[in-house]
Amino acid sequence: MLYTLIKPKAKLLNKLFLSGLGLLFMIFAIGCQPKPQQNQLEQIQKRGYLKVYTRIAPTTMYVGDVGFTGFEYELVKQFADFLEVDVQIITENNLGKMIQDLEKGHADLIAAGLTITQERKRKIRFAPSYQEIVSKLVYKQGQRRPRDLTQITDGLMVMANSSHLNLLEKNKETYPELQWQTSNTLGSFDLLENVVSEDIKYTVADSNALDLARQIEPELAVAFSISDAQQLAWALTKSDDDSFYAKTIEFFAHIRANGTLDYLIERYYGHLKKFDYVDSREFHKAINSRLPELKDYFIEASGNDLDWRFLAAMGYQESHWKADARSPTGVRGIMMLTNDTAKQMGIADRLDPKQSIFGGTDYFRLVSKKIPERITQPDRNWFALAGYNVGFGHLEDARRLADAENQNPDKWQVIKEFLPLLRQKKWYSKTRFGYARGNEPVRYVSNIRQYYAVLVQLFNTDGSLREAEEYKPEIVNCEQHQDQFKIVTNANEESGQKLFYNDEEVALPLEQLWTLSKVECAEEGFNLKIVNNLESEPKTESYSVTLVNSEIVLIHQNIQEQ
Repeated sequence: MLYTLIKPKAKLLNKLFLSGLGLLFMIFAIGCQPKPQQNQLEQIQKRGYLKVYTRIAPTTMYVGDVGFTGFEYELVKQFADFLEVDVQIITENNLGKMIQDLEKGHADLIAAGLTITQERKRKIRFAPSYQEIVSKLVYKQGQRRPRDLTQITDGLMVMANSSHLNLLEKNKETYPELQWQTSNTLGSFDLLENVVSEDIKYTVADSNALDLARQIEPELAVAFSISDAQQLAWALTKSDDDSFYAKTIEFFAHIRANGTLDYLIERYYGHLKKFDYVDSREFHKAINSRLPELKDYFIEASGNDLDWRFLAAMGYQESHWKADARSPTGVRGIMMLTNDTAKQMGIADRLDPKQSIFGGTDYFRLVSKKIPERITQPDRNWFALAGYNVGFGHLEDARRLADAENQNPDKWQVIKEFLPLLRQKKWYSKTRFGYARGNEPVRYVSNIRQYYAVLVQLFNTDGSLREAEEYKPEIVNCEQHQDQFKIVTNANEESGQKLFYNDEEVALPLEQLWTLSKVECAEEGFNLKIVNNLESEPKTESYSVTLVNSEIVLIHQNIQEQ
């Protein structure tokens, strides 16, 4: 009995022992196996930020009044929020370097208004397209207009590694006399400026970039289109890993469905109308001849709640900044006030520029207060302008019609489609205030937006010229010594800056793609912090710079992760 009782226990202990060894073996085997590799999306989420390449340009990202802005910049921020991560943006003009770095895994995506081409598809993967453009051959107004590519034998320059280069290479077979040059350093807008300055005769530009550039440079003219409609999209690494690519598909479907994509396109391009060379030239002439006498009035009237450039754009739309302007209906002055409005605003003389500007500004503020608080800028200004032009009652009629059609009545891109319907009995018969020439406030708002966009590109909020401030050297002086450090912004340099110690240039041991983040005074000389973007992970490098026997001595102190 004892044996028989122990025997089963022995068998049980034997089984337990063997199973324990098996468990230990399994644990050991599992521990020796490599950990499952994270997919691209998981790596980004663990890292906590997106690495994005873009270029500084009006169509992508640029410095606005309160920091960086731009269509691609806003789109990338929306995507980062969608992924619940931050974003790290690296700027670069060289498209070839962007694509090479993307292939090496130094970035997650390129958001730089890239055209989808078959050549690029062999190297990279494209996210869903978000915009459509046409490539145009551009020349300067007043020069001989080429009729086709047979007449382009010299003076044509395009960006290296661009879709424009691909188009020219394809056309070379048909037009063997076609000649061109390429640039690795000049961006699309730099090339357009070179056409205006006559450093080159021609370039190729995307229609969206050209539309923006012609606001500032009306001398740019279109010879002909050299492509059909093309799609713009983000570039991703070509890989069997679909995790990140699938997320871009989900993101673009999301922002198309909720109207965000349409809103961003309307915000950055909605003010662009069919180009009018004569009107644009007249506007730029008026900026130089009439605006200087009125600018201080607009700045003073704007106070702390309005942008003087917005008020100036209103004034130009109303009167072309002519103090004695008169309309057939009897409105007068810079802001074209009626007698009743002038009396309401306490204006004694509508022909006095200052009184007219102050009266028009105060009246605009009254109209703005009627706009529901939930409507945010910049749409709030567009609504107020429409109400200023056509009357608040008709504006509300258009908003009610939109709401009845299940459209968002708080978005200008919606309301500008409904206002013209107030001319049709089918629609105005449903409204409270009836018929209105609803196309007029749409045109009115569009014109003001276009004039405003030009003034924003030309002037700072304090009234100074933007270009003059942007390239004005920054000087650093120290109390400890008489030496001087100067930072000069140079748009044609890839680093964007040159550094000078007592007017002698400081040569940095960096090839390109660096930015100066800080300069501090030291006992002898200066301490610098410079962001080196050549690395896959940007780093902040510290240097000290001093003068020894009249020669610059640069000492590399350390490298810190940014």
